[in-house]
Amino acid sequence: MTDTYRQPGVVLTDRRFTVPLDHAHPSGETIELYAREVVASDKAGQELPWLLYLQGGPGFGANRFVGKPAWLGRALEEYRVLLLDQRGTGASTPANRQTLPLRGGPAEQADYLTHFRSDSIVRDCEAIRPQVTGGAPWTVLGQSFGGFCTVTYLSLAPEGLDTALITGGLPSLDAHADDVYRAAYPRIERKVAAHYARYPQDVERARRIADHLLTHDVVLPNGYRFTVEAFQSFGLMLGGGDGSHRLHHLLEDAFVPTQGGPALSDAFKEQAQALLSFAGHPLYALVHEAIYAQDARPTAWSAERVRSEFPRFDAAKALAGDEPLLFTGETVHPWIFDCDPALRPLRETADLLAARTDWTPLYDPARLAANEVPVAAAVYHDDMYVDTTHALATARAIRGLRTWVTDEFEHDGVRVGGPRVLDRLLALARDEA
Repeated sequence: MTDTYRQPGVVLTDRRFTVPLDHAHPSGETIELYAREVVASDKAGQELPWLLYLQGGPGFGANRFVGKPAWLGRALEEYRVLLLDQRGTGASTPANRQTLPLRGGPAEQADYLTHFRSDSIVRDCEAIRPQVTGGAPWTVLGQSFGGFCTVTYLSLAPEGLDTALITGGLPSLDAHADDVYRAAYPRIERKVAAHYARYPQDVERARRIADHLLTHDVVLPNGYRFTVEAFQSFGLMLGGGDGSHRLHHLLEDAFVPTQGGPALSDAFKEQAQALLSFAGHPLYALVHEAIYAQDARPTAWSAERVRSEFPRFDAAKALAGDEPLLFTGETVHPWIFDCDPALRPLRETADLLAARTDWTPLYDPARLAANEVPVAAAVYHDDMYVDTTHALATARAIRGLRTWVTDEFEHDGVRVGGPRVLDRLLALARDEA
């Protein structure tokens, strides 16, 4: 059953599909996928090629656009667009603290979650493509983790692709999670230094907040234990185009006077809660390191282990001296599962995933080296989320891939400069640039 409705300038249709949980056993258990079809109102009756959008993440449902903002308006000039909620996200069969106990205990939950990586997502796409396009290949636009999925698509099922467009999402083909984070922490430190250069007053503000959290037990309105490490994770914002400005505004009014002395304001804590809670995207925390696992080596809480190699990120040591507090970036740590009420019941499940040694490859270097699908990728110079060196090495390993390396945008360039970014990638893929 489908529902069709209108928003300004577009016609939307809700689409639902049934796919195997494990594509290696197609007659076994099934799950549901949700996707939203979007077409420009003045083209609703036309036969158009399809563009599949794969959202960044992992763990996030597709954007809920109103009308046709950002890159969508440009895409709708020539495509019907399918905004897919990848398995476990959005309106697709959810995977969270409420639903995962239906699988059984932590061991059963961890086994279930091994089916929520890019290889399963790509096989989902191939399973639904005949129902959407009638069997014709489609163009895929992959943002961030969606780009990782697109490289997996080129490895597993290139026959399903007409064109592949990737924005900020070229993964290393062979790096272990440890390699990813060893490259990440120095990038994060550069982003923090750039933030403090822009807003030097934030050095003392961040130190004051960190000191308060080290000396007080702070609990946010939703029950989140607000630790100094959680505060440091606000550095995630620094990977976006406006992130430094947003962080500055967050820090400037953190305290209010109270009868008991200065305290973190309710307004600040409300904003902190929105930034820290994984209630809406628990898969991000659960499988984030697993998206880098491809062999018998466990991820073993890689970001936490590697962080110890960079002692400047230790908040207590920074405050004991006169060093600025360093924020962290796109890293998931075991303490998150102790702090966040949306994740606490899943701590053992996460530990079991971190200990797994039976991961399978996500990319096929030989097939990528023989690629015949037109591919274009935007690589953002000094991207905080995806290492540029890793991305360019992968670009060289995929036959025919054309890159646009730019420092005009940060990782969210497809949101900020969507029409220009999409125009440039389409021109590159079509050999028009």
